[in-house]
Amino acid sequence: MADYDLIVIGGGPGGYVAAIRAAQLGMNVACVEMRGALGGTCLNVGCIPSKALLSSSHKFEEARDHFAAIGIKASVSLDLKTMLAGKDKIVSDLTKGIEFLFKKNKVTYVQGKGAIKSATEVMVNGKDVLKTKRILIATGSDVMRLPGVEIDEKKIVSSTGALNLDPVPGHLVVVGGGVIGLELGSVWKRLGAKVTVVEFLDKIGGPMDAEVSKQFQRLLEKQGVAFKLGMKVTGADAKGKGVALTMEPAKGGAAEKLEADVVLVSIGRRPYTEGLGLDKVGVKLDERGRIPVNHQFETNVKGIYAIGDVIPGPMLAHKAEEDGVVAVETMLGQKPHIDYNLVPSVIYTWPEVASVGKNEEELKTAGVNYKAGKFPFVANSRGKSVGETDGFVKILADAKTDRVLGCHIIGPDAGTLIHEACLVMEYGGSSEDLARTCHAHPTLNEAVKEAALAVLGRAVHV
Repeated sequence: MADYDLIVIGGGPGGYVAAIRAAQLGMNVACVEMRGALGGTCLNVGCIPSKALLSSSHKFEEARDHFAAIGIKASVSLDLKTMLAGKDKIVSDLTKGIEFLFKKNKVTYVQGKGAIKSATEVMVNGKDVLKTKRILIATGSDVMRLPGVEIDEKKIVSSTGALNLDPVPGHLVVVGGGVIGLELGSVWKRLGAKVTVVEFLDKIGGPMDAEVSKQFQRLLEKQGVAFKLGMKVTGADAKGKGVALTMEPAKGGAAEKLEADVVLVSIGRRPYTEGLGLDKVGVKLDERGRIPVNHQFETNVKGIYAIGDVIPGPMLAHKAEEDGVVAVETMLGQKPHIDYNLVPSVIYTWPEVASVGKNEEELKTAGVNYKAGKFPFVANSRGKSVGETDGFVKILADAKTDRVLGCHIIGPDAGTLIHEACLVMEYGGSSEDLARTCHAHPTLNEAVKEAALAVLGRAVHV
């Protein structure tokens, strides 16, 4: 007899949501988590603590640099220890909240490292064996290492170490111009550090729409962030007081050196599958170390499933959550779905950057005939009234059918605004659907409506 209907290995956003949903559907579920706290990378050392610091540092910067311009006089000083402690309390409260949800939904929480002994057995800490009808791998991802640069979490840090720098570094060099590096670089720039971003590509933001990327870089430079694009980091010497980085042009050329007090390595993440025993039970990996799955999220071994960062697709917490729900509902015969093209992406700097669907470069490469509509926040009444005029909304729609194919926003609260486009795209809606929806005035959302009107060639306020 099986102890459980389902054992989830990993208690991050994908794993804990899958466990709760499975329990709601009547399964007897256990979740095995080795961290000692639920919530995974996202809650413990990722999304949540970084957003806490982004919020706190943004408020600090506003009070220090911008309040006087709107008639608020204040004397501001930084209490970094209190700021970091506040971040830690938020994390602690939320992890305890997930434990409460497990108890509420009768999910068994097993603390320890899980390994797959067979398609119906999970071993915990190398000794205790739990029997189950199904196994769901939700172990997430780990920091990608950079050859020649050894992370010590003191002078050379990963995103984990960058959450707890004390004191504020004099010069922080961020290796990698993606989401994590730009967010954490923004935090420490606001708190007083000199920040330089070194990026291998000739643009920041990775697959971001090129026009948005250029505007984003200009705005970050205006805030004081320096960029060295098209540069490859080849080594780091941390023997002295600081760190001496060695780098060279990605396309070839003379080597350069860059001195820093702290270096943040943020070149991406890789699937975490170490110690799971996948080779012993025959679960295959692809060339990038990911676990291939079918449309039911089942691996090549019957009864073993996988979701989130360990499988192909965007490495995002909300994608992992949707994976988890779809996987367990499919196990029980339901017919859910997830469209990875409609998974939004957000960078929580200020201004924020958000996108969903295709960008212009992707549509051009695919030979899709499309129309673009753009509206700047400088012409948005709410943006103007609250002093948030940087950025724009861009909507891309099929030239023939008017179906919305993508939306790209750089501006205030872009991460919230993007969901209006997500919903329209989920239902196959058009730019006209967005344009003809009555939007409250004055709101930032009116910029989305005006961008949709611009697709039709009839924007009103520009």
